[in-house]
Amino acid sequence: MIGLRVPFQHLARRIGPIDARKIDELEVATSVLLAILVAHWIGAENVSWAAFSGYMVMRGHASESFVRGVLRIVGTGVGALLGLMITPVAEHSLLLASVALAVVGGLSLYAAMTAKRSYAWLFVGLTFTMILLDKLEHPSTSLAGFAQTRLLEVMAGTAACVVVSTVSTFTLRRRWPGVRAPAARRIGWHPHAARHATQAAVALLALPALGRLAHVPELAQSSVTILAAMLVPVTGIGASGLVPVGWRLLYRVIGCLAGAALAAAVLFTAHGSAPVLIIGTLLGVVLGRHIENGKSSVAYVGTQFTMAILVTLVPDTYANAQIGPALDRMTGIVIGTALLLPVLIAWHLLAPGTPTTADVQAAEPGGI
Repeated sequence: MIGLRVPFQHLARRIGPIDARKIDELEVATSVLLAILVAHWIGAENVSWAAFSGYMVMRGHASESFVRGVLRIVGTGVGALLGLMITPVAEHSLLLASVALAVVGGLSLYAAMTAKRSYAWLFVGLTFTMILLDKLEHPSTSLAGFAQTRLLEVMAGTAACVVVSTVSTFTLRRRWPGVRAPAARRIGWHPHAARHATQAAVALLALPALGRLAHVPELAQSSVTILAAMLVPVTGIGASGLVPVGWRLLYRVIGCLAGAALAAAVLFTAHGSAPVLIIGTLLGVVLGRHIENGKSSVAYVGTQFTMAILVTLVPDTYANAQIGPALDRMTGIVIGTALLLPVLIAWHLLAPGTPTTADVQAAEPGGI
């Protein structure tokens, strides 16, 4: 017994004292693992998307996790419904596809910056743009099937998260309570937010043309980059959003590269072994959340690090795990950045304005 106690004591000293931050990291790792199991059980086509939800929905109390999960599901459902209604009409016209992408994406981003239920509005835009662009790139893809599986994946990840969060709230969180987020509030009409959303819409306009005329791949990921990177607090925009968005784009690239590097190392070590891939996934999730919980200006790096881990190490079948999805995500980020930065720089030169460092750090890590 004494011989067993010594290694555990040594491990405890290395880990350090348990606190709310470590409990959160344990919660997200458990939630992701459960989300993967649920996604496989229900036959989801994109298991990593369920893992995304299991990670991103988790908050320090079950009530917060539940509300965030409901908003993610509702936003995904509305975005999928818009995709089913608009895509069959827009997919045959480059002009209509571009306008639909810009209008829905721009309006959803504006609402995500100013409305009370901002998280739901973000996923309206994300889901719609992904459905439309995926259909344009893969015309033979079943539109209804894509929308249905995306909603199922979000529901699977959310359900897993809420279960874990509820159990933790009535057990671990009694001793190590999480910090509650301040209540969301509606901002109302805001001209800077409107201008900011319009800039995102301009960047989105070019995506259908790039896909059809230049055959550029992974444009759905590019639309995600544009919307997610542009989601900054209204107080941090000022006359120009170049500085806060530029930092988010940089952190997005750094996080994705670092996550892909670790994922590649795990893939090389695993040689197709599912247990090794699962262990690597959980370690990556904990590390990414640890960075994200640092509450510094680089917290967004942790989120993107975790996304790269999940998209690579959580394949639909473990026998088919490969680095390709991480490279595809990186491609989408580069294209989205290349489209967005010229728009922001052009406006910055016309209306100079530099937000403070505090404004940049105030940005929440984001929804995806």
